[in-house]
Amino acid sequence: MAQRPVFIPHFDGPLLVRTVSVTFDWFPGLSVSQKQRSIESLHAAARQLPGVSRVLEVSSKSKEQLGTALSAFNLTLPNSVQPGGLSVECAFQGSKVFEQGGPYSDIYGMSSREAKRDDRLRTSGSLTGFRFLDLDWPLEPQTAFYDWLYINALRENLGLTKCLDDFSAFTDIEFNPEKSINCQAYAVALYVSLLRRGILEAVTLDKDTFLHFLRDRPISNAQQDDTRQGFLF
Repeated sequence: MAQRPVFIPHFDGPLLVRTVSVTFDWFPGLSVSQKQRSIESLHAAARQLPGVSRVLEVSSKSKEQLGTALSAFNLTLPNSVQPGGLSVECAFQGSKVFEQGGPYSDIYGMSSREAKRDDRLRTSGSLTGFRFLDLDWPLEPQTAFYDWLYINALRENLGLTKCLDDFSAFTDIEFNPEKSINCQAYAVALYVSLLRRGILEAVTLDKDTFLHFLRDRPISNAQQDDTRQGFLF
């Protein structure tokens, strides 16, 4: 058995994304087929939640072509930074600033897999912030910079986002909140919530507006067996 969060866009009230941790059967193994069996089990459990019908796995392991395309490894930002396109993953990793170095903007030219595995990301001391397009981003709110990158990439890929209304919840089988903070499935749920509320353009107008918005409201909650509340994934 395993636990993973399910991210549900919320369209009324201050809460933007409802996060529910569900228990499901885990199928061990590194193969894609084993990952997809675990995803099927996770989604079966998710569909037992109130208001959840169709669930989209947002990762390179997704059976849905849309879910694979929305993986941070594949989703690209506007072409103004890196000739040939810049994936969300490369933008995020290449913008990290550490105590002893960074940002390592040459990562922008790598593949997403190479970017995530770059040794400098683990040997440059503690993370102190991010720098992207000459703008410095703080570490708090925790997921703000990643969500900003991801949402802006979604805004430039309307051919993908027009299909998101077909889904009521989003998952990422690789995301474990015990080990990670940023999550592509959460960023999709946040985008859908902002879009359906009619505030996407206003909220993402610029960095300061986005940060101010995040600091003024609960972005997500966690509902788990220990009933923890207010945990920001």
